[in-house]
Amino acid sequence: MLRHQNAIDDLFFRDIRGTARYSFLQAQRLPVSGHPVVHWTEDDAPRSARWRSENGMPPPARLVVADDRMTADAAYRLACEGTALLWRGDFQNARQLLQALARRVDRKPKKARKPAASPVEAFHLHRQAQSQRARVLAMLLLPLDGDYGIPLRRAPDVRQACVEAYGPGDGPSVVSLRELLGLIGAHEWRKKGVEIPALGGRIHPHYGVFSPVRGEYVSLVAEAPLPSKTLAFDIGTGTGVLAAVLARRGIARIVATDQDARALACARENIARLGLNGQVEVMQADLFPEGRAPLVVCNPPWVPARPSSSIEHAVYDPDSRMLRGFLDGLAAHLEPGGEGWLILSDLAEHLGLRPRAELIAAIDAAGLRIAGRIDIRPHHPRASDDTDPLHAARAAELTSLWRLAVR
Repeated sequence: MLRHQNAIDDLFFRDIRGTARYSFLQAQRLPVSGHPVVHWTEDDAPRSARWRSENGMPPPARLVVADDRMTADAAYRLACEGTALLWRGDFQNARQLLQALARRVDRKPKKARKPAASPVEAFHLHRQAQSQRARVLAMLLLPLDGDYGIPLRRAPDVRQACVEAYGPGDGPSVVSLRELLGLIGAHEWRKKGVEIPALGGRIHPHYGVFSPVRGEYVSLVAEAPLPSKTLAFDIGTGTGVLAAVLARRGIARIVATDQDARALACARENIARLGLNGQVEVMQADLFPEGRAPLVVCNPPWVPARPSSSIEHAVYDPDSRMLRGFLDGLAAHLEPGGEGWLILSDLAEHLGLRPRAELIAAIDAAGLRIAGRIDIRPHHPRASDDTDPLHAARAAELTSLWRLAVR
């Protein structure tokens, strides 16, 4: 049966070559707009469209026009070789093909891999596998019209989801199906929101802004004793959830900062939706606003590693840059007797990526002292998933609110 299927695949490839619908072309950039562009040949004519990739993946250098005749084995072989598939068949069949590709990527190797020698090695092997998986699955591409319509049979209406992520349409484009499904999921999260018990309401995350689904850090801010109720700074506000919690706790004025345009728009929308505009000001800033406050709160990314997409900036912080920036600038922005609340998971410590001694040394070098610490154990599903390659580290993880004061 496999030999018969391979013969069919070979016939398919010869067929698309014979009709000049198969082309290997180097992707180029459009010099006028500066947007990445992908080029291909289809029906004996050269084609091009804007390339969209939120994680910065370059346009594919090799591209095959494919449809419902493409088998999963053939698609997987091409994707592993780095050849992208521009889909012209039924949309729902494309979704099924993506699932079939994922099953092949996730298939256990026949020969068991050698166990990682250390948590650090396990982490890097896990990230490497994730990256390879993402590259293969990103090879299945869909066309989008100028207004983000999908010109395929049984395709859903994704125009609003695309506008929320990309802004107004500006001509035909090509995007990976995997990214498009992420846009659809983000749109649904944005519509229904995330229930936050400490707010008595919902937070509606935008595309590219980390959703507050891990509620333990929100609980810490909701329950820690307040040093003052006059003013607070929320550094790196994201969705605005911590600023909103502080407002609900009775702090008269909160200045929430971020430097990401999507986060700023998201936070402003959430603050307005919750009726907190009178207490919370959302402003663009690299970490701190001007002035001092009796309370400065920050929940920086907790793993010192390079993010591979925009959403991962909320988790991965190369060289702990945001963490160190917060610590180094905190003393200059605290009022006398004030506190800085650093909310941080110790997952990096259990992975061997940042020892506790390094964090303590950074606090000391910034002229700060530890006034106290409150710990909470996460309850997310991965903490109890013993099939996760990083299970040992996740099972031991604690999230802490470090109460810092000027030494």
